[in-house]
Amino acid sequence: MLNPIDPAAVIRDGGAVGQYPGQIHEGVGWWLGACLVVTAKTSRLAVAHDGNLLSDHFAGRLCQGAINAQHYACTVRLLGKQSEEELLAEASAFQAPGAWLSTETTGDVHTVRIRLYTAQGVLLDETNGLAAIRDLIAQDRVPRPVNSNAKGEIVWWHPAPTDGARP
Repeated sequence: MLNPIDPAAVIRDGGAVGQYPGQIHEGVGWWLGACLVVTAKTSRLAVAHDGNLLSDHFAGRLCQGAINAQHYACTVRLLGKQSEEELLAEASAFQAPGAWLSTETTGDVHTVRIRLYTAQGVLLDETNGLAAIRDLIAQDRVPRPVNSNAKGEIVWWHPAPTDGARP
């Protein structure tokens, strides 16, 4: 592993959480995207964030990991800045797992949180995929692309307005 983390300390609470820089780095986003696609055996993923620039950056890395996960050719719907509830609604409509990223800043300390969900909208825990993702990362077995034909795509997605207005 080129830039190791403490998987037990970071991969927890439904995904990953840690101070940036230090406990967590951009590569963790990639790793989580690839591992979520492979452990969920999915070719679809919905991703959104809180609008923070750091969250947006980590979301981009997560999307890159997801589209490069083995042979799954995953289509990622990148929703941009959306609430966690909006992400879950779109993931459900897309029939896909989801990832929501947020960043909390206190002074000079940035805490990045990546929350991973099943296709049924259930936050990952030790019984439904999080332990498997942690193990893949701890063992340096993050899924990699098998060939260029298996690469997925990132699609910018703008959810329909809930007030009936046109986008």
